Amino acid sequence: MAITIRKVEIKKDLRLFIHLPAEIHKDHSNWVPPIYMDEWSYFNPKKNHLFEHCETILILAFKGEKCVGRCMGIISYVYNKSHNEDHVRFSYLETWNDPEVFNALIDYIATWGKSFGMIQIVGPLAFSDKDPQGFLFEGFDKPVVIASNCNFSYMPDLTEAAGFTKKFDLFVYEIPIPDEIPELHQKILKRTQERNSNLKLLAFTSRREIKPLIRPALNLVNETFGDVYGFIPFTEKEMDEFANRYLFLINPRYVKLIANEKNEIIALFIAMADISEGIRKSKGYLIPFGIFRIFAAARRTKQINLLLGAVDPRYQGRGLEIWMGLSLVRSAKEAGKKVMDSHLELEYNTKVRAEMEKFGGKVYKKFRIYQRDI
Repeated sequence: MAITIRKVEIKKDLRLFIHLPAEIHKDHSNWVPPIYMDEWSYFNPKKNHLFEHCETILILAFKGEKCVGRCMGIISYVYNKSHNEDHVRFSYLETWNDPEVFNALIDYIATWGKSFGMIQIVGPLAFSDKDPQGFLFEGFDKPVVIASNCNFSYMPDLTEAAGFTKKFDLFVYEIPIPDEIPELHQKILKRTQERNSNLKLLAFTSRREIKPLIRPALNLVNETFGDVYGFIPFTEKEMDEFANRYLFLINPRYVKLIANEKNEIIALFIAMADISEGIRKSKGYLIPFGIFRIFAAARRTKQINLLLGAVDPRYQGRGLEIWMGLSLVRSAKEAGKKVMDSHLELEYNTKVRAEMEKFGGKVYKKFRIYQRDI
């Protein structure tokens, strides 16, 4: 049957775009639905200011009347200009194991990108590295966490069969939370605190205490993430959107900031309890009872997930990661947690990966971003 591609231009088609993955993954035991309230805002240019920096397109694939695939295309002028690249990104690609549909979606995005002068297509990669990126290719039986892709094993196969090659991989570490802090780590912590007596670790008991520090903290991320592939600096509007999206889900005990003598935020770790099971039970809907299922899952889970980590370049190499990391481990242990997911780490980010391994972390999931000339 012939495949037709249709641009998403009306609300009815956007609904199809947002809900198609639930149909594709209905028999996928490890899949976690999105929070649909977030999805409607995320894909709305009037509510998501990331659209302001990009050319974008949402498309659906059909066989007859049946919707059989979806994909988003993004051209980030800010990123391409700052990194001297001419690529179009594909993201949020979903389909059954059907090479014809996969190729039709990819070829449409590639042709669309070429019309703007792009010479390469890369992905999965959305607006920035803060969004889900890469296809999972190892660790299909491991838990899915927020802001990461969940795909069937056939997706990397379809991608490579379509002529794509590896651009780079991203690793996820599973880090045990010990019952007792190892003596070596305690000695390192003591030495770190003595050498940084002008600095202070900030701990929190309420979200109200954190909110005024969101912008300073995300400004620090802007300063330290400039060389990270796919990163786009937060604008103030996006900082506020990020806070609105995640702050209500974050337990203040998992936010660790370090300030200098001028009360400037110079280091941060932000983690959250894993809420995947609550989202799955609520089927992605917060109202009327989903939010209670999510909060219950956060209390019951034995896992926390690292969302962000950054240290001001002026203070790197001074052991601040150990200081924050051990404080986070203590807070997690007090809450009965047993393990931490590191989120995605670029394969060439050897410094951060070494820190994960110092804490006993082992790679347990791998994702891959692909590239192909147009």
